[in-house]
Amino acid sequence: MPLAQLISPQQLAERQKRGGLVILDCRFALEDPDYGLCSYAEGHIEGAQYADLERHLSGPVTKGVTGRHPLPVPETLIRQLRAWGITPDSEIVLYDDGPGAYAARAWWLLAWLGKRDGVFILDGGLKAWHAAGFPLSLDAPVMEPGTFTGTPDNRLLLDAEHLQKRLGQPGLTLIDARGLPRFRGEVEPIDPIAGHIPGAQCAAFNENLGSDGRFLPAEQLKQRFAAKLQDRSADELVAYCGSGVTACHNLFALCLAGYPLGKLYAGSWSEWITDPQRAIATGD
Repeated sequence: MPLAQLISPQQLAERQKRGGLVILDCRFALEDPDYGLCSYAEGHIEGAQYADLERHLSGPVTKGVTGRHPLPVPETLIRQLRAWGITPDSEIVLYDDGPGAYAARAWWLLAWLGKRDGVFILDGGLKAWHAAGFPLSLDAPVMEPGTFTGTPDNRLLLDAEHLQKRLGQPGLTLIDARGLPRFRGEVEPIDPIAGHIPGAQCAAFNENLGSDGRFLPAEQLKQRFAAKLQDRSADELVAYCGSGVTACHNLFALCLAGYPLGKLYAGSWSEWITDPQRAIATGD
């Protein structure tokens, strides 16, 4: 079974009839941390539970040391997955408003802990669900506690120290999921320093999507990332962004395109700039 899987609104509505799904609503807004939970309370896909980026899908921030969204403590995340009713065999559907970045963060965390089958992202998110004419629910489900057990696979990670040592090496492909203006250092609406990690290429995550908000076909995604890889191995690809969220979108899209799951620099730009000894670059 492929690691990255999409489900359409129509497929999800049909699958719901059989029951037994775990659905996580991952909506969030960086500029308004209460947005996701408030939106969930105003209506969500039937059976969905709310997964908050900062409370559930991130760990504690240490100012001047970590990025804005460190990885959660594995044991804490596993307890939360069980509270959502997740077992080793669960089928899980993840969604957000549509672009898929927050859903992709949840997908990556599950893969990191060893849950690599039966996990789907709703293609087009809640926007596509609305467009298909499907209803929302106000009811919060009551779940039986799950039995999920997992072990972090830290081969999927590259930390700042090891990334710094690899900068400039010929095999490394480093992709930045932020938009081009932030990559170039022309603007920086969130972090105190603008620019990018030297040697990185801009691969804005929203370019994984078509004009309808759904993921591009696999062949188009393959062409997109082949241009970044050139003749380098996809096994040596490292993805980052501002805080380790939208980078997961690129990693999901890479898997959709048939590439292996690359590494995540989870601290990303917001961690990188906490150490003034780390080099930064601007422009293209």
